[in-house]
Amino acid sequence: MNRSALKLVASLLAAVGIVAAAEDSNIDLRRSTIAIHVGKAGLFSAAAHEHWIIAPISSGTLRESPVPHVDFTVETAKMTVKPDPKVDAKTQATIQKDMEDMTLETKKFPDITFRSRRIDKLGEGQWTVEGDLSLHGITKPVTLTVKRTGDSYNTRTVLKQTDFGIKPISLGGGTIRVKNEIEIECQIFARN
Repeated sequence: MNRSALKLVASLLAAVGIVAAAEDSNIDLRRSTIAIHVGKAGLFSAAAHEHWIIAPISSGTLRESPVPHVDFTVETAKMTVKPDPKVDAKTQATIQKDMEDMTLETKKFPDITFRSRRIDKLGEGQWTVEGDLSLHGITKPVTLTVKRTGDSYNTRTVLKQTDFGIKPISLGGGTIRVKNEIEIECQIFARN
């Protein structure tokens, strides 16, 4: 075998080794959580309800090295408004239905996805993650600061619903309305 052929074989073997070493870990769907805080606004906001939405991850992968990467999908139809003891069952059901039909339009937009484009290490257990978030049929760039605590990767961010074509629910001519800004908290675990 000539030198060129040997170099080619060595390059291919090295590439196979890198791909094998870069194998993605599946996200632990049972332990990972995404929680969304929806606030209230308007003159009569005291009559409204703030609530938390649980958005279970349906699939995803993450990799810390050699080339960091994370992606995940949330099925909008599986998102649920966390029960609030201050809200009666009928109101709770209305909030859930409004979220599905008016806000998320789950039949038209069944998935929310995130895919990283670039991840830079800031320090031990901390990264800046740049990626694309697709929500409600619109894809926007998002930058997150992610910290590793034990075996979980954690981040918090604030997004505007209107940036993704979502009109926040409003009642009484805007005297009671959902805040445009929503707070998102993620805690992601890799499956061992």
